[in-house]
Amino acid sequence: MPADDILLDAEERMEKAVEVFRHALNGIRTGRANPGIVDTLRVEVYGSPTPIKALANVGAPEPNQIVVRPFDPGTLKDIEKAIQASGLGFNPQSDGRVIRIIIPPLSADVRRKMTARIKELAEEARVAIRNVRRDANKAAEGEEAGGTMTEDDSTQCKDEVQELTKKHEGLVGDLARTKEAEVMEG
Repeated sequence: MPADDILLDAEERMEKAVEVFRHALNGIRTGRANPGIVDTLRVEVYGSPTPIKALANVGAPEPNQIVVRPFDPGTLKDIEKAIQASGLGFNPQSDGRVIRIIIPPLSADVRRKMTARIKELAEEARVAIRNVRRDANKAAEGEEAGGTMTEDDSTQCKDEVQELTKKHEGLVGDLARTKEAEVMEG
């Protein structure tokens, strides 16, 4: 495998790790209403668990409120049950057409727990990025040992993989700091 292919594969996999981290952050509560909080919920309708986004429009018209508008009014009760059973600590109110979720302010203790969870997720993302680096370096060493890549090319490839690693770990750090600030400001 040429150095370009190794680098391209490593970059794609590192970007995927950052994307997974970004998606995980959407599910973390801040003091502000964010439709991403309920995006991961699955609702038991029509005999199978269905993502809430497939069943309803989810919006945040106010800083402390999420509104869920089901496409089919018949799924309203199922959506309401799923929100209550989610463990997010929300008490949804339904008027028969829409479900309103009031986001309570976060206590200092909950904020600390959320910040700790962000740090855990960030470390998981960094580990995933470092695993990609390890795999890419092994591929470069394998090509060098197989004689299809010179020692200089292998070294240069590893240096470029390290640059990619730094860049993506920096992205994870930036995302984590931004989310921690949102949680703490709430």
